Amino acid sequence: MSDADPTRHAEYFADNRANWDDRAALHEASGYGIEALLASPTAISAEITPDRERLGDLSGLDVVHLQCHLGLDTVSLARLGARRVVGLDLSGESLRRARSIAERAGADIDFVQANVYDARQALVGDFDLVYTSLGVLCWLPDVAAWARVVASLLRPGGRLVLRDDHPVFQAVGDDVSHGLMLHEPYFQRADPMTWEDAGSYVAAADGSPAITHTVSHQWNHGVGEILTALLAAGLVLDEVTETRYSAWCRWPELMERCAEGFRFADPALRDRLPLQLAVMAHLPEQVGGQ
Repeated sequence: MSDADPTRHAEYFADNRANWDDRAALHEASGYGIEALLASPTAISAEITPDRERLGDLSGLDVVHLQCHLGLDTVSLARLGARRVVGLDLSGESLRRARSIAERAGADIDFVQANVYDARQALVGDFDLVYTSLGVLCWLPDVAAWARVVASLLRPGGRLVLRDDHPVFQAVGDDVSHGLMLHEPYFQRADPMTWEDAGSYVAAADGSPAITHTVSHQWNHGVGEILTALLAAGLVLDEVTETRYSAWCRWPELMERCAEGFRFADPALRDRLPLQLAVMAHLPEQVGGQ
């Protein structure tokens, strides 16, 4: 994390950890798709479904899910046949709940609490697949360091599957009463975007625990920065996809549900703004035993 003072980063991560500990309780109370996942031993989460083709056959593979939160997607990866599945997250409260959900689902998953930058030190062994998706890179100040961690976790031939909110989508403001406008930086800055918000991206159910740690910090990373970081870490790019649909309804007054998630209700807007970015990459096989 070379672009800012590590002491300041520690403070940012402490705020984010406390915020996500609170969000974990609110998200579980909201439903979060948990009962649907537990209703059938073959069910997979709505978040994993769009990546099903990218993931391919996981039979017999070792898989790590970075920034796994409540572990619904982690359970889904196990149900897709992975031999070993590990979920890693910064929030201890998220993982406490993830372990309970996995136990109820009958999924054998090892959940590890650690900062994603410490994943190589926190995890044992190498992996065939690193999976991470939806609201992940914005919590990381240094995407180049993240890419190096991903590469360090993969065995030769191992793959990365990343799907996240598009950086342009992140740069547009929440207030669209005057149209889509750029309110936040597209390019990474040392100083984060700092928010104070008692809500989350899901509606709170009646009686849900309150978010008392309301401060959180985020960083945006441009597409070029993300791809260059992966290349510099030694990965080979296999797919880069920008989509016209989002995994969540950020602007209810402008968006409608569709088969892929949410899209702009006005067809004229659908070609103007990328909403998600998906990247597949792999670590090359070793040559000549090197």
